[in-house]
Parts: sequence; structure tokens; C-alpha cells
Amino acid sequence: MIVLGLTGSIGMGKSTTAAMFREAGVPVHDSDETVHRLYAGKAAPSVEEAFPGTVVDGVVDRNRLSKQVLGNPEAMKRLEAIVHPLVRDEMADFLARSKQDGQKLVVLDIPLLFETGGRDRVDKVVVVSAPAEIQRQRVLERPGMTEEKFAAILAKQVPDAEKRLRADYIVDTGQGLEVARQAVTGIIADVLGDKGGIAAS
Repeated sequence: MIVLGLTGSIGMGKSTTAAMFREAGVPVHDSDETVHRLYAGKAAPSVEEAFPGTVVDGVVDRNRLSKQVLGNPEAMKRLEAIVHPLVRDEMADFLARSKQDGQKLVVLDIPLLFETGGRDRVDKVVVVSAPAEIQRQRVLERPGMTEEKFAAILAKQVPDAEKRLRADYIVDTGQGLEVARQAVTGIIADVLGDKGGIAAS
């Protein structure tokens, strides 16, 4: 079974690209979605213990949490020490189930793949990218997003240019959905050995 790691900086179109892999029949494990689920369950008591006042009705309030951890490297490390092992456990379960099901190809959607040493857990890396001005426009349109928040998030992500250099494949979402979808189709064909696809490397 081939494991593709899907990553990209904030606002690059990673979720849209993950959906394209799903539409093509490739199982995708979404780390962000897993964290959302953990915040509403297993991780909530530990997060509340480490960051009092961040859990409301048994669910981690992400706004309250971000006020305590954003721009605070020490707090961020404490949070990651709680969340990352739980996400990795869920990922291992997903891979075991997929293997059992006889899947030939799966995708691990890992936002901080390079930042958290995730490269070792995948066979190939797909980086989702777009021009900086498009990224900025997308991110600042998000509810509750500010210039400061955006800068803080970017500061802890490997720069897009470096990600592109370390990628096996690049999906450019700045040229519209159809171009991105063609790239995804080409990547699937390429990794599964059908060289007739559109290589996106």
C-alpha cells in the first residue's frame, strides 16, 4: 500500500485537494478533522487540565485555546504533547484498516507534515500551493482571522518555497479547480504505475 502525505501552508487549498482525492476513490485521513473530534472527546480533559478555562460543555473552545497558545511556543509545545500522540494513534488505526481492506493507495492529510517529522511516515509528499497574494486573500477572509493571527501561523510553518522544493508532487490551486483536479488525477496514475496520467511533479 502506498501512503501519500498531503500538506500545504494555511490557505493553500489543501482541504479542497483532499476532497478531490476522496472523489477519485482514495481514502483520506484528515488530521484537522481528527483534532476536532478529539477536542470534543478524548483530548478535552487533558487540554482543560493544561489550559484551564478552555473547555466549554466538554468541548475544547478553539478561540479560548488559541488565546492561550498562539504566539507562545512553550504553551504550543504543551498542547502538541497532548494532541499529537492521539492523532498518531488514530492515523495508525486508519492505515491498519486500509491495509486490511486491500487499499493500494491512501492519503494522510497532515497540515504540519514537515514541521512534525511526518515525512518519515509517508512514501511520497504532495504539496498544495498557490501564489502568496491568493493565499493571503483566502486566509484573511476567514471569520475571526487577523493580520497578527495570520503572521503567527505562518511563523511556525515551513515556508511554501521550501515545501515545494521538498515535494514529490505539487498541486497548484491558484489556477482553478480544473487544473488542480487534473494534477490529482495525474498523481494517482503516476504513483499507481500508470504513466499515462498527467505527472504533476
